[in-house]
Amino acid sequence: MLDATTRFFEELDRRGYEPRLAKTAGTLRVDLCEGPRTHHWFLRIDRGRVSVTQEGREADTVLGTSPALFEEIAVGREHGIAAVLRGDMTVMGDARLLVQVERIFPGNPGARGPRRHFQGEVR
Repeated sequence: MLDATTRFFEELDRRGYEPRLAKTAGTLRVDLCEGPRTHHWFLRIDRGRVSVTQEGREADTVLGTSPALFEEIAVGREHGIAAVLRGDMTVMGDARLLVQVERIFPGNPGARGPRRHFQGEVR
């Protein structure tokens, strides 16, 4: 059985193109640290074209967090930028890439944003 993190990255790689990243280029490495072990996911993004490997290569942006927290991000129960602001996830390198990549993660299914709140009132 695959965990949510593996499913997220494999699906992203399978799609090959992510329109929400059409104006984005760079490399991002996610380091999932658990004790002495670190598991890597490496994303190469070229104007929407995305490839994913499990390499520990140098990257423009490196995110570091626990596997448990990243699982929560991968399923939409946690927000990556909020985790950085709380100090639960680290960012090294170009933090702008994190802001751009954040939009490909699922949102919280129970969230009630302004569009849902005012949906019946806006014409």
